[in-house]
Order: sequence, then C-alpha cells, then structure tokens
Amino acid sequence: MAKNLENQIVWPRYVWLNGAIVEWGNAKVHVFVHGLHYGTGVFEGIRGYYDSGAIKIFRLEDHMKRLYRSAKMIYMEIPYTIEQLIEAVKELVQVNGFKSDIYIRPIAFRGLGSFGLRARNPVETAIIAIEFGKYLKPDGIRCMISSWRKPSGDSFPIEAKATANYLLYHLSSLEAANHGYDEAILLDAEGYVSEGSGENIFIVKNGVLITPPVYSSILEGITRDTVIRIAREMLGVEVFERRIRRAELYVADEIFLTGTAAEIAPVIEIDGRPIGSGKAGELTKKIQELYQQIVLGKIERYRKWVVEVSIP
Repeated sequence: MAKNLENQIVWPRYVWLNGAIVEWGNAKVHVFVHGLHYGTGVFEGIRGYYDSGAIKIFRLEDHMKRLYRSAKMIYMEIPYTIEQLIEAVKELVQVNGFKSDIYIRPIAFRGLGSFGLRARNPVETAIIAIEFGKYLKPDGIRCMISSWRKPSGDSFPIEAKATANYLLYHLSSLEAANHGYDEAILLDAEGYVSEGSGENIFIVKNGVLITPPVYSSILEGITRDTVIRIAREMLGVEVFERRIRRAELYVADEIFLTGTAAEIAPVIEIDGRPIGSGKAGELTKKIQELYQQIVLGKIERYRKWVVEVSIP
C-alpha cells in the first residue's frame, strides 16, 4: 500500500503567510474563504534535499513559474513576484532549520469577500515546508487503471495545478488504495493513458521512452521534463511524446511514474499483470540514479537547477 503521508509529517515551527513568517499554530484562514468553498486556488510541490549542511531545493524557479501560469489560467493574480516568493521559500527553510529532506508547498487562493461564483476576492498566499521522506516505494509499485477519467481540456483548465482539479486525483488514489494497490493510473476522456494521481507516466519499449504529450490530458510535469533531458542528453535514449493505449501498458518492457513527491517510481504491476520482469527495469534504475545525483547538485551541467540554503 502507498504510504500515508499523515504518518510521516512532523509539523514545522514556522509558515510563510501573506508576506510574513508566522508560527505554525497562527497560520490560519477564515472558514468563509472562497478557495475553501469553490476550489479557487493553485499550488506547487517542490522538493528540498538535506546534504552537507544545506537544503538543496530542486528547480525552485521553474516551479514558481508554473504556479504563476496556473494562476493566470484561472483569472488569479498572485500579489507577489516570483522573486519575492523564491526569497520567501529560502527564508522559511532557513528559519525552520531543517536537517532532513523536505517538501515545500506554495499555495495561492481566493480569500474573504464576495460569496458568489463571479467573485474575484483578494488572493491569499502561503508557503508551507515539512520534513518529507519517500512517497512511493522506490523499488516498485503496483498500480490499477482507475475507473475515474481525466476530463477533456475543454471542460476546465486541466493544465493548471489547481486545487479544484485534485478532487479527481483524491478519488482515484483512494480507489486504488481501497483495492490494495499503491497508485492509480488514469485514462483520458478518449480512453488513452493520461497520468497517475500525482505523477506523469513513461513506458519503455524496445529501448525507447514513450510518454503522453503535453497539452493532451496531462500536467506539464517538471520531473517529467527532467527525465526527458536525462534520457536524451545523458543516456542517448530516444524519447517519443505520443498517445499511449491502455493495452500498451501491459506489454511494456518497463514503466515508471515521475513527480516531485514520487521522484522516479518503477511500476512493476498493473491490473494484476507484471510489467517486464516484475522488477524495476535497467533503464528505470539508471534514470533513478542520475536523478538523485542531479537533485543534489552533483552533476555540473544541471547545477543551475539547484538552490542551496545553508542550515546553521
């Protein structure tokens, strides 16, 4: 079974809320905020890795840029610049004094004001950082095809990392857990493979990587982009972005999921069918190893992706 994140969390001392560092117990919003009732919010998930007396934050600027793209899609203006939020993340990490791996959650949502659906209430912004270990088992997970479908992009902005969108992933993840699986894989409205409940998906077939294309039915994943770069630039592996049929999953040589929380998670079974040898594949393991070096800033060509925050 997938790990219950609630069992891993050690609450930190401080949160960044609307421009100031506040104690955890004082980081509060009103029950009448628009975002709570209508899902009018956007968020990000960012990893930080403790290494050599510092937290190394991976692709912080890219995550913040995606936060602002998501906000634009839902008519929301975040009242801080990207640069201000980047500095806020660094300040928050340092003041909490983390000495283990962390997960960082910037979130912006509509606050108090009108209660109507047309409301453009003031936007509140918060950043939470918590100690965080492995989300999915790194040696292999069992998945099921969810009964819930990823809707078409003309229904609502599925490309946005919006709070409202995540009811779908919550339901699919619970469904998988209720059936004894670690994770769900969703199909899109036309029956093609979309993504996991919080991850992008890759399959390996005949030595090449295949993944659903951006602006089909997927979130434009930052870990996904990192894996594509690793495959093409470091391993010389071809990557094809195309639609994938459900049956292709069952006969793939290897499958893995990618995401900030999940990192690189090998899939060893889908719907009771073993994938490849039933163990993490060789290409998957190579990508896992390189990814771990990259997020720690150990590979020079990708060093610019890592922001270090010294911990006293």
